[in-house]
Amino acid sequence: MDTGDTGFIMISTALVFLMTPGLALFYGGMVRKKNVLSTLMHSWIIIGIISLQWILVGYTLAFGPDHNSLIGGLNWLGLNGVGMEPNPNYAATIPAIVFMAFQMMFAVITPALISGSIAERMHFPAFIIFILLWATFVYDPLAHWIWGVGGFLRNLGALDFAGGNVVHISSGYSALMAALVLGKRNGLGKDSMAPHHVPMTVLGAGFLWFGWFGFNAGSALGANGIAGMAFVNTNTSAAAAAIAWVVVERLHRGKPTMLGAASGAVAGLVAITPGAGFVTPLSSIFIGLVGGMVCYLAISVIKAKFGYDDTLDAFGCHGIGGTWGALATGIFATTTINPAGADGLLYGNASLLGIQVMSVGITVVFTVTSTFIILKAISMVVKLRVSEEQESNGLDLSLHGERAYSEFV
Repeated sequence: MDTGDTGFIMISTALVFLMTPGLALFYGGMVRKKNVLSTLMHSWIIIGIISLQWILVGYTLAFGPDHNSLIGGLNWLGLNGVGMEPNPNYAATIPAIVFMAFQMMFAVITPALISGSIAERMHFPAFIIFILLWATFVYDPLAHWIWGVGGFLRNLGALDFAGGNVVHISSGYSALMAALVLGKRNGLGKDSMAPHHVPMTVLGAGFLWFGWFGFNAGSALGANGIAGMAFVNTNTSAAAAAIAWVVVERLHRGKPTMLGAASGAVAGLVAITPGAGFVTPLSSIFIGLVGGMVCYLAISVIKAKFGYDDTLDAFGCHGIGGTWGALATGIFATTTINPAGADGLLYGNASLLGIQVMSVGITVVFTVTSTFIILKAISMVVKLRVSEEQESNGLDLSLHGERAYSEFV
């Protein structure tokens, strides 16, 4: 056991934790003021729910001893056998309990990302049931497939350094399905639904960028050169994507916006996540530039064309950005950065790109289908959507009995 590695991963764990309150602010500023507390509540209640679910059953399903390359066994139920000694199958230099805690924070933020697609209209009891079922039957198996020893996508050779498939593609495409099942908000296209507090969103984006250093660099599972490379690539891609977004926005709409700069940075962070520890800094510039552009087009052009109501663009940012990042890893990955990875298309190995395409396809089909089934099952027991009156009055008062601001603000 290495104390330096252990300290680094504990700090990274705290950084990743900060991302979920940061996401709450990022999302909260983009909704109308009558729904800000209900939107913040989504992320905060997930911290509680998934922290307990992960300890009780989630961790063992994701990282427990493999069963048929599909799921972890129940050997570590309630963290039985997960203690202060390292597990050499995952992280040979840090305590197993620290590795568990680090992965817990990924399990927390992933379903929180989905909440952006259903903001301002989902019934709170239905939301809680959905998050618990989605984490157990979608996130945990997918994490095992890609990160668990014996998982079939890992055995296939799919690369996902810090959560392209596991976090962003899964949440992004699930968010799209959730938005389609719930339907559009009342008054969409007629009433003003502009963000009520852009500075709050910018502050949240800052927390996300800050926490993402732990998210990506910490995924090296040690204070080493790969962690340093992931750290630099994380910042580089975010910077490139922020610039790309505001340039395209200026060309498309005539003015660059602060909201666009913040959104672009998040798009770049998403795009670099799967390849952060596999690509060079020069490659991360290109990944970020393209990430910023494709996410902008997905939100400003494709969403408008098809008319779905992904409230806070969880699909446009995480689904599209994560897909691009996973494919870009298949192009730009190089063993000169990480010998445990593989060379991509740019380095003479076209097969890795094919594997990445296959892993993305499997992830999308699995998450979309599972999300649809879970939501339809929940709808047979409780209401998915609030009533028209509750939606009109705002979810803060209707569901939680409180206001974010004075009536006179």
